[in-house]
Amino acid sequence: MKREILFGLILLFFSGCALFKSSIHDELLPMEMTEVPGGAFLMGDIFNEENEDAIPIHEVTLPDFEIGTYEVTYEQYDAFAEATDRELPKDDGRGRGRRAVVNVDWFDAREFCRAYGYDLPTEQQWEYAARSGGKEQVVAGTNDSSEFEDYARFSGNSGTFSFWVGSKKPNDLGLYDMSGNVAEWIGEWYSFYKAESDSIEYYPLEERDMRVIRGGSFRHPVHISHTYYRVGFLADSKSSNVGFRCASRIEES
Repeated sequence: MKREILFGLILLFFSGCALFKSSIHDELLPMEMTEVPGGAFLMGDIFNEENEDAIPIHEVTLPDFEIGTYEVTYEQYDAFAEATDRELPKDDGRGRGRRAVVNVDWFDAREFCRAYGYDLPTEQQWEYAARSGGKEQVVAGTNDSSEFEDYARFSGNSGTFSFWVGSKKPNDLGLYDMSGNVAEWIGEWYSFYKAESDSIEYYPLEERDMRVIRGGSFRHPVHISHTYYRVGFLADSKSSNVGFRCASRIEES
């Protein structure tokens, strides 16, 4: 009997770390993800071919991946920040909870996603998902300008702060706020598309540490919420209209 008790105590000692040592995952709040079937699509300004930052149009093929159903919220980010001893982002006096989190720079946004085993989405993932799996959708969910207000929260139908996530209609994949509410950090350097559309590459602006943001926000006119619209932003900048969502850590093909 004594040997059995001693053996049990030894097992308990060596398993104690796993049993009783808290993990960061124990402190994170759930994050809903949506599975996106992979496929090929034409990326860029397929609608007018006028946006110089989104041409030439080029074909991209993606495997299956996951992306956040909603933008990351204050309550989710706050739990992560407290678990990792980070400063809580400012809420500009508008409250926290399920509001889309803002005032988070690119580095902390990336670390949040990695804590869940994900990453910030690539531009290819983001645009393919925003366009409901590569469909021709100028605003995530619709091409009908009379419906833009139903799918996107922009300067023409919003206040001066980020809103609760999921307050507008989702696109065809069930993703919310891909257009509007808050602009979203992307995991790549901001860059220009190569001139030859049959051999697309990216010219990174690494010397300025510029990153991409997508989707437009409550502060922007609706055209900046278009699914192809892309803007560069300094990685260490924080803004009251820039947030993010997470996606699978994969490479485009």
